[in-house]
Amino acid sequence: MPASVEARPRDGRGYPVPAITPWEGDAPQFALTDYGRSAECARNRLCSVCNTLMPKGPVWRVVGAAESSAIREAMTAGRPYRNLAPTLEAPGHRACMLYASMVCPYLARPNARRGTSAETPDDMTAHVVRGAVRGKLGAVVGFGDYEFAVTKSQVLFRFLEVVEFLPHDTADEHLEALRAELARSDGRLGGGQPR
Repeated sequence: MPASVEARPRDGRGYPVPAITPWEGDAPQFALTDYGRSAECARNRLCSVCNTLMPKGPVWRVVGAAESSAIREAMTAGRPYRNLAPTLEAPGHRACMLYASMVCPYLARPNARRGTSAETPDDMTAHVVRGAVRGKLGAVVGFGDYEFAVTKSQVLFRFLEVVEFLPHDTADEHLEALRAELARSDGRLGGGQPR
Protein backbone atom coordinates (compact mmCIF):
# COMPACT_ATOMS: atom_id res chain seq x y z
CA MET A 1 0.00 0.00 0.00
CA PRO A 2 1.40 3.44 -0.85
CA ALA A 3 2.23 5.39 2.32
CA SER A 4 -0.03 8.23 1.14
CA VAL A 5 -2.95 5.77 0.95
CA GLU A 6 -2.05 4.23 4.30
CA ALA A 7 -2.37 7.70 5.85
CA ARG A 8 -5.98 8.12 4.59
CA PRO A 9 -8.95 7.98 6.98
CA ARG A 10 -10.30 4.43 7.48
CA ASP A 11 -13.77 2.92 7.49
CA GLY A 12 -15.03 0.74 10.36
CA ARG A 13 -13.30 -2.32 8.87
CA GLY A 14 -9.97 -0.51 8.63
CA TYR A 15 -10.00 0.07 4.84
CA PRO A 16 -8.47 3.35 3.63
CA VAL A 17 -11.06 5.68 2.07
CA PRO A 18 -10.17 7.35 -1.27
CA ALA A 19 -10.09 11.14 -1.38
CA ILE A 20 -13.17 11.49 -3.62
CA THR A 21 -15.37 9.11 -1.61
CA PRO A 22 -18.28 10.82 0.17
CA TRP A 23 -19.17 10.04 3.77
CA GLU A 24 -22.61 9.55 5.27
CA GLY A 25 -22.07 10.04 8.98
CA ASP A 26 -19.20 7.72 9.89
CA ALA A 27 -19.67 5.49 6.83
CA PRO A 28 -17.87 6.09 3.53
CA GLN A 29 -20.01 5.54 0.41
CA PHE A 30 -17.41 3.70 -1.69
CA ALA A 31 -19.49 3.36 -4.87
CA LEU A 32 -20.19 7.11 -5.10
CA THR A 33 -18.10 10.20 -5.86
CA ASP A 34 -18.19 13.39 -3.79
CA TYR A 35 -18.67 16.37 -6.12
CA GLY A 36 -16.75 18.88 -3.97
CA ARG A 37 -13.83 16.56 -3.30
CA SER A 38 -13.59 15.59 -6.97
CA ALA A 39 -13.62 19.27 -8.01
CA GLU A 40 -10.89 20.08 -5.48
CA CYS A 41 -8.74 17.20 -6.74
CA ALA A 42 -9.20 18.32 -10.37
CA ARG A 43 -8.47 21.99 -9.72
CA ASN A 44 -5.46 21.37 -7.48
CA ARG A 45 -4.03 18.37 -9.36
CA LEU A 46 -4.53 16.08 -6.35
CA CYS A 47 -4.68 12.30 -6.60
CA SER A 48 -8.28 11.06 -6.35
CA VAL A 49 -7.12 8.19 -4.14
CA CYS A 50 -4.58 9.68 -1.71
CA ASN A 51 -5.34 13.43 -1.99
CA THR A 52 -1.69 14.43 -2.48
CA LEU A 53 -0.21 16.46 -5.33
CA MET A 54 0.36 14.74 -8.66
CA PRO A 55 3.54 16.14 -10.24
CA LYS A 56 3.30 17.72 -13.67
CA GLY A 57 3.38 14.94 -16.23
CA PRO A 58 1.55 11.62 -16.56
CA VAL A 59 -1.52 10.66 -14.55
CA TRP A 60 -3.19 7.26 -14.29
CA ARG A 61 -6.68 5.83 -14.06
CA VAL A 62 -8.29 2.41 -14.10
CA VAL A 63 -10.48 1.69 -17.12
CA GLY A 64 -13.08 -0.98 -17.76
CA ALA A 65 -13.61 -3.41 -20.61
CA ALA A 66 -14.88 -1.09 -23.36
CA GLU A 67 -12.18 1.57 -23.03
CA SER A 68 -9.46 -1.00 -22.40
CA SER A 69 -10.40 -2.82 -25.62
CA ALA A 70 -10.48 0.45 -27.60
CA ILE A 71 -7.01 1.42 -26.31
CA ARG A 72 -5.63 -2.02 -27.14
CA GLU A 73 -7.11 -1.90 -30.67
CA ALA A 74 -5.63 1.56 -31.32
CA MET A 75 -2.21 0.55 -30.02
CA THR A 76 -2.23 -2.69 -32.04
CA ALA A 77 -3.09 -0.72 -35.18
CA GLY A 78 -0.39 1.87 -34.42
CA ARG A 79 -2.97 4.66 -34.07
CA PRO A 80 -3.10 7.24 -31.30
CA TYR A 81 -5.95 6.83 -28.84
CA ARG A 82 -8.09 9.75 -27.71
CA ASN A 83 -11.48 9.28 -26.14
CA LEU A 84 -13.35 12.58 -26.50
CA ALA A 85 -16.21 11.39 -24.29
CA PRO A 86 -15.83 12.83 -20.78
CA THR A 87 -15.77 10.57 -17.75
CA LEU A 88 -16.52 11.11 -14.07
CA GLU A 89 -13.47 9.02 -13.12
CA ALA A 90 -10.65 11.19 -11.77
CA PRO A 91 -6.92 10.50 -12.17
CA GLY A 92 -4.29 9.57 -9.64
CA HIS A 93 -0.69 8.51 -9.08
CA ARG A 94 0.55 5.34 -10.76
CA ALA A 95 1.00 3.43 -7.48
CA CYS A 96 -2.36 4.60 -6.15
CA MET A 97 -4.17 3.38 -9.27
CA LEU A 98 -2.30 0.07 -9.32
CA TYR A 99 -3.29 -0.38 -5.67
CA ALA A 100 -6.92 0.68 -6.29
CA SER A 101 -7.20 -1.74 -9.20
CA MET A 102 -6.36 -4.61 -6.85
CA VAL A 103 -8.34 -3.70 -3.73
CA CYS A 104 -11.58 -2.38 -5.24
CA PRO A 105 -13.68 -5.50 -5.88
CA TYR A 106 -15.37 -3.98 -8.94
CA LEU A 107 -12.06 -2.97 -10.56
CA ALA A 108 -10.16 -6.13 -9.61
CA ARG A 109 -12.23 -8.94 -11.13
CA PRO A 110 -14.17 -9.36 -14.39
CA ASN A 111 -17.13 -11.04 -12.69
CA ALA A 112 -17.45 -8.43 -9.91
CA ARG A 113 -20.74 -6.56 -9.80
CA ARG A 114 -21.54 -3.07 -8.62
CA GLY A 115 -23.25 -3.09 -5.27
CA THR A 116 -24.72 0.43 -5.32
CA SER A 117 -26.61 2.44 -7.91
CA ALA A 118 -25.76 5.96 -8.98
CA GLU A 119 -27.95 8.42 -7.09
CA THR A 120 -29.30 10.12 -10.22
CA PRO A 121 -28.31 8.10 -13.31
CA ASP A 122 -27.95 9.95 -16.60
CA ASP A 123 -26.19 9.25 -19.92
CA MET A 124 -22.79 9.28 -18.19
CA THR A 125 -23.76 7.18 -15.17
CA ALA A 126 -26.37 4.79 -16.59
CA HIS A 127 -23.75 1.99 -16.48
CA VAL A 128 -23.38 2.51 -12.71
CA VAL A 129 -26.32 0.35 -11.73
CA ARG A 130 -26.76 -2.32 -9.09
CA GLY A 131 -25.54 -5.63 -10.46
CA ALA A 132 -23.58 -4.25 -13.46
CA VAL A 133 -20.61 -6.50 -14.30
CA ARG A 134 -17.19 -4.94 -15.02
CA GLY A 135 -16.52 -7.37 -17.87
CA LYS A 136 -13.29 -8.81 -19.18
CA LEU A 137 -10.05 -6.89 -19.61
CA GLY A 138 -9.61 -3.93 -17.35
CA ALA A 139 -6.44 -1.84 -17.37
CA VAL A 140 -4.41 0.69 -15.48
CA VAL A 141 -3.60 3.37 -18.04
CA GLY A 142 -1.12 6.22 -17.89
CA PHE A 143 -2.01 9.39 -19.79
CA GLY A 144 0.23 12.34 -20.66
CA ASP A 145 -2.19 14.73 -18.96
CA TYR A 146 -5.87 15.44 -18.34
CA GLU A 147 -8.46 18.13 -18.95
CA PHE A 148 -11.41 18.79 -16.69
CA ALA A 149 -14.60 20.80 -16.41
CA VAL A 150 -16.53 21.51 -13.24
CA THR A 151 -20.23 21.90 -14.03
CA LYS A 152 -23.06 22.66 -11.60
CA SER A 153 -23.59 18.96 -10.95
CA GLN A 154 -20.55 16.99 -12.16
CA VAL A 155 -16.78 17.05 -12.51
CA LEU A 156 -15.85 15.75 -15.96
CA PHE A 157 -12.45 14.53 -17.13
CA ARG A 158 -10.83 13.78 -20.48
CA PHE A 159 -7.45 12.16 -20.81
CA LEU A 160 -4.73 12.91 -23.37
CA GLU A 161 -2.10 10.64 -24.95
CA VAL A 162 -1.69 7.09 -23.64
CA VAL A 163 1.82 6.70 -22.20
CA GLU A 164 1.36 3.33 -20.45
CA PHE A 165 -1.14 0.50 -20.88
CA LEU A 166 -1.25 -2.25 -18.24
CA PRO A 167 -4.16 -4.58 -19.07
CA HIS A 168 -5.47 -7.18 -16.67
CA ASP A 169 -8.12 -9.84 -16.41
CA THR A 170 -7.70 -9.92 -12.64
CA ALA A 171 -5.86 -6.95 -11.16
CA ASP A 172 -3.55 -9.02 -8.96
CA GLU A 173 -1.51 -9.26 -12.17
CA HIS A 174 -0.26 -5.76 -11.22
CA LEU A 175 1.22 -6.81 -7.87
CA GLU A 176 4.83 -6.89 -9.12
CA ALA A 177 4.41 -3.52 -10.88
CA LEU A 178 3.05 -2.04 -7.64
CA ARG A 179 5.90 -3.48 -5.59
CA ALA A 180 8.44 -2.09 -8.05
CA GLU A 181 6.76 1.33 -8.04
CA LEU A 182 6.73 1.46 -4.24
CA ALA A 183 10.39 0.38 -4.08
CA ARG A 184 11.32 3.03 -6.64
CA SER A 185 9.52 5.79 -4.73
CA ASP A 186 10.42 4.40 -1.28
CA GLY A 187 6.67 4.03 -0.67
CA ARG A 188 6.24 7.82 -0.22
CA LEU A 189 3.70 9.02 -2.77
CA GLY A 190 2.04 7.16 -5.56
CA GLY A 191 3.69 9.39 -8.18
CA GLY A 192 6.23 8.39 -10.75
CA GLN A 193 6.97 8.05 -14.42
CA PRO A 194 6.21 4.93 -16.46
CA ARG A 195 9.11 2.68 -17.33
